[in-house]
Amino acid sequence: MRKIAISLSKGGVSKSTSSVTIAHGLSLKGKKVLLIDTDDQGQDSFLLGVKPPHGLAEVLNEVLPVEECIFAARPNLWILSGGKSLAGAKRLIGRKEFGAERSLSEALKPLEDKFDYVILYTSPSWDTLTINSLFYAEEVLTPVSLEVLTLNSLVEFSKSIESVKKYNNKLEHTYVRLTFFDGRVKKSNEIIDQLKKYFNTKVCEPIKYNVRLSEAAGFGKTIFEYDPTSQGAKDYKKLVERILNDEK
Repeated sequence: MRKIAISLSKGGVSKSTSSVTIAHGLSLKGKKVLLIDTDDQGQDSFLLGVKPPHGLAEVLNEVLPVEECIFAARPNLWILSGGKSLAGAKRLIGRKEFGAERSLSEALKPLEDKFDYVILYTSPSWDTLTINSLFYAEEVLTPVSLEVLTLNSLVEFSKSIESVKKYNNKLEHTYVRLTFFDGRVKKSNEIIDQLKKYFNTKVCEPIKYNVRLSEAAGFGKTIFEYDPTSQGAKDYKKLVERILNDEK
């Protein structure tokens, strides 16, 4: 079972769209996928057009077992939703005297090897659930918009990953995925060259700017449902294929 965190301590880089689209793309390839939303905005459910009755908060607060909180969003795709109630769960974790950083890992133990992929969407902040997600995950995919401020965030986030790796030696920063690419902008290509020098083969082909991706969100559909022939769908299919080709 591959555990991939979609993570960067910055907003506006398409993390939620990435997590939902990658999860659905893998499920369309016949993989059993669990999508976990660890953000208190709960955007992943909205993007899929579903309203699960229970979610991650009930699991972390030990109100319900995790098996009762996962929700079938699509064939082969289940979601453990986030939302406002996670704020209380984070406070509860924060009060733990021991093992707080592994609270999520403990809560998800009953699901071990029940799925082919677990995709974790983390919030833009370096909060307790982001840390928990990185203690649970074995791979990190970082969406990066082609802006200088995002690059600064990426450098700092890479350092944070290295600090977590001291305690979770399975964790690897596997993918750097470029978003909002516009080939007409000279700066974009310059930034890509810089990223390739530093991250080498971790850099994935860019997701080109495509208005259909943002339109799909308003209909509670992924790009594979809304416009499967669009450039956005083609770019995400390539990313999904790369992830599948990297199966161990």
